[in-house]
Amino acid sequence: MFMKKMFHILFLCFSASLFSQAKGKVIKIKDGDTIVVLLSDNTEQTLRLAEVDCPESGQAFGKNAKQFTSGQVFGKTVTFYKIGKDRYGRGVAGVFYDGDKYLSREIVKAGFGWWYFKASKNTELQKLQDEAKGQKLGLWADKNPLSPWDFRKAKRTKNKVSKSQKAS
Repeated sequence: MFMKKMFHILFLCFSASLFSQAKGKVIKIKDGDTIVVLLSDNTEQTLRLAEVDCPESGQAFGKNAKQFTSGQVFGKTVTFYKIGKDRYGRGVAGVFYDGDKYLSREIVKAGFGWWYFKASKNTELQKLQDEAKGQKLGLWADKNPLSPWDFRKAKRTKNKVSKSQKAS
């Protein structure tokens, strides 16, 4: 277990070294999985957290996820490794704070986000999610937790139905 965890951390750090590493002060929490950092040149950068998907703002536990993320990193200087961009142009990044804490890991462990298996091979996060689910932590206390991707899909479907009804 320890070796596997170390492998994942080393892999993330090694692969991240191929990408850009930077530090910045967290000045805003947009939602549970999106933060804004102030860089040393006084520019702001919006970062979407890698490997995790938190409930949306209008979704059950969305505010709780935002509060958790804020409690962990707001006002702190973090180190982040950009690994790409999402479809909205935000940098997708692994964010580390308080030395070696990996923010996505802490969110999943506390039950305030889903392991985003579609974009992650880090099975440690799946195990942490299963543990949080078993302990009914955070969003797992809900009888029927709805993943953010299913919530967004239902919202899109509802909007399409509303638009087609207005057109008739």
